[in-house]
Order: sequence, then structure tokens, then C-alpha cells
Amino acid sequence: MCTSPAPGALLTGTALLLAAAPTAYATLAEADSSVPERGVPYVETQLFFGTERPGGGPAVTDRQFMAFVDKEVTPGFPDGLTVQSGRGRWRDVSGRIWKERSYELILLYPVERAFASDRRIEEVRRAYEKTFGQESVGRVDDRARADF
Repeated sequence: MCTSPAPGALLTGTALLLAAAPTAYATLAEADSSVPERGVPYVETQLFFGTERPGGGPAVTDRQFMAFVDKEVTPGFPDGLTVQSGRGRWRDVSGRIWKERSYELILLYPVERAFASDRRIEEVRRAYEKTFGQESVGRVDDRARADF
């Protein structure tokens, strides 16, 4: 007699496989000495900036956003950064889902500068929230290797 596994078991098994995949991929270079390790340890921070104003009013324009980057971000990260345009979804504190034009800001900085960079990044997040009336600016940090 063939029985199907419980749905929870399938979901758990799938989740475990998906969770292990990045780890397995990341350790490929470590396990295979024929794959050279490139670059030096860096931290990669992604910041996600919405453009709709929760209280209403005109959306943040491209010109306003780039002026903000020039004034608030570039002085603290003069070695470089990347800005990408996007389309995002956001649930505000009241539960409303917003569809909005957004920006992703990518910063790479050496691990040894992580403490100082963290402080500057938090200042950028607070400045954007205050300047453009935002509830939050999303942040994702990850370890990376970079070679320039």
C-alpha cells in the first residue's frame, strides 16, 4: 500500500532543502580546491527606499532621491555605491498594501569598516524616513567577497 507523506512533512523537507542550498553553493569553493577564492571579505548592505508618502502627497521623484543620495549617502561611502530602480509592495502599520516605485541602494564595504559603516547606514535610514515621511527603510546585510 502506498501512502502519501503528510503535507507538513513535504513542506518541512522542501524548506530544509531550500535552506541548505545556499550553504552548499557557498561552500563549493571551499570544498573544491580547483575553484580559486577571489576577493577579500566585505559586507554587502542593501537598502530599500519607497517613494509613496504614507500620509499622501506627491511621491519622491528621481531628482529628489538622487539629491538625497548625493547629500546623505555619497559623503559616507565615497568608494562607490549602486542605485537601482524597482517596483515594490509595502504593508504599512495600518495593514494597507502600497504599490510603489522604489529604489535599491547597494553598498559594499570592507569587514573591518563594518562598525563605522553601520552607524552611517542607520543615519541614512533615519534621514530618509524624516525627509520623506516614510515609516521605514528596509535593510539587508550579507557577507560577500569582492575584488575590484
